[in-house]
Amino acid sequence: MSKKIILTILAFFLVACVLTSIAVVIGAAALIKKQATATPYSFTPQPTLTVDEQMDEIQEQVLAYRGLELKNDLVRDLMTSAELKEQVNTEFFADYTAEDAQSDAEILSALGLLDADFDLLTFYQDLYAEQVAGYYDNITKEMYVVTDGGFGGMERMTYAHEFTHVLQDQTYDMENGLNYNDETCEADSEYCAALTALIEGDAVLSEYYWFFKYGTDKDKQQLTEFQQSYTSPVYDSAPAYMKVDFIFPYDQGYNFVNYLYAEGKWRAVDAAYANPPVSTEQILHPERYPDDTPVKVNVPDLVNTLGNGWEETERNVMGEWYTYLILAYGRDASFQIDDETAKTAAEGWGGDTYVYYDNPANSQFTFVWLLQWDTAADADEFYQASLTYGTSRWGESASTDYGSWQSTADGFVTIRQSGDKVLWLMAPSKADQTSILNTLPGMN
Repeated sequence: MSKKIILTILAFFLVACVLTSIAVVIGAAALIKKQATATPYSFTPQPTLTVDEQMDEIQEQVLAYRGLELKNDLVRDLMTSAELKEQVNTEFFADYTAEDAQSDAEILSALGLLDADFDLLTFYQDLYAEQVAGYYDNITKEMYVVTDGGFGGMERMTYAHEFTHVLQDQTYDMENGLNYNDETCEADSEYCAALTALIEGDAVLSEYYWFFKYGTDKDKQQLTEFQQSYTSPVYDSAPAYMKVDFIFPYDQGYNFVNYLYAEGKWRAVDAAYANPPVSTEQILHPERYPDDTPVKVNVPDLVNTLGNGWEETERNVMGEWYTYLILAYGRDASFQIDDETAKTAAEGWGGDTYVYYDNPANSQFTFVWLLQWDTAADADEFYQASLTYGTSRWGESASTDYGSWQSTADGFVTIRQSGDKVLWLMAPSKADQTSILNTLPGMN
C-alpha cells in the first residue's frame, strides 16, 4: 500500500505573504491586516485553553466554514523538530533509495536543472527536516504539527491547514477515490501535480480563512514575529528550479482554488474533487479548467533502435509547469531565459511525452521529448525560445534550419519544429540521432 504525506511547509508562509493574500476572499481582511501590523498589539483576554482544547476549537471552526464532516476519529499530536528529522529519514523517504535519487539527478541534469552528481536524497532529507511545519498521513490517518516552542499562531494556523486535509481524505478518499498514491503519481506525474495543487490550494485557502476569521491578536503578532525572524539555509541553497517547484502546490494551487472560490464559494471547490484537474496547465490557467485537457503524445519504444545495453528508465509527461521551469530555471544562470519569455513560450502547451534511456555499461543516455502545441504559432514561440536556450547552453547551432549541437557534454543535440510539434533530442552519437529521427514521422 502506498502513501502520500500531505505537508505544510514553512517557506510558503513567507512567499505567500499571509497577511494580504486572502483580501479578495474575506472583506474584513483590510481591517485585520491593519490590526495585525499595528504596534503595539492590544490583546483581548482569552480563557486559558489546553493544547487539546485549542485543537478541538480550531476543528469546530474549520468544520463550520468548510462544510465538510469529520466522520472518523483522528489521531493527532505535536512533534518536535528532532522527531520530524527522524521521521523524514525513516518514513518519508523509506522507499526512495540512493539509486533512485541518482537516476532522478541524471534525468534532471539532462533537462539542465541539476548537476548530475547532486546528492538529491540527502538534500531532500535536509530540506524536509527544515521546512515541514506539519503533516497528515493518509494511510495511518495521523496528523502532526511540528513545534519546539508551544502551540502559538504558526502552529494554530498549521493545524487549520492539516485538519482540512483530514476532512478532504474522509470526504473524498485520497488513496482510492482520488487515486492520490505513489503508483498513480509515478505513472502520471502531471495528474498528480495538478491534484496536489488542488489539495494544497484548498488547505491554504482554508488556513487563510481561519486566520482572518478566527485568528487572535496574539496569533497575528506571533506570525509576524515568525516572518521577521525565520531563516531557511537549506531552502535558500536549493537549486533554482527546486525553490519554485517546492511551493508550486501551495502558491499556484492557492491561485487555482481561489479562482474556484470566487466563482462559487466552497461548493465550487468541492465540485473540483468530483472532476479533478489533470494538468499543471489547468492549474496555471484556471479559466481553462476543466475543458482544456491534454492530448496524448506517442513516442515509440526506442530500445531496439538504440541496440544492446539500453534501458528505458523514465517515461512521463513534462507538462506546462516543467516546460517553463526548464527554460527559466536552469542550473546555470547563463542559460536561464527571462521569466516572461519562458511563460509565453510554455503557454499553449497541448501535451507531451518525454522518455529517458540509460546505458549502464558506458554511462550514456538518450533523451527524447516530443511536445504537441495548441497551434503552430504556439509551437513556434516555444521553438524560438528553445533555440535561444540551446545557444546559451550548448553554443552556436551548427544548422541554420533547426537547432543542432554536436559532441556536447550532453551528446548530439537537436531541437526541431514541425507544424504544431517540437522535438528535443539528445543522443550519444550522430548515428543514434539519425536512427531515432527516422522513427519519428515528420521530425527527421
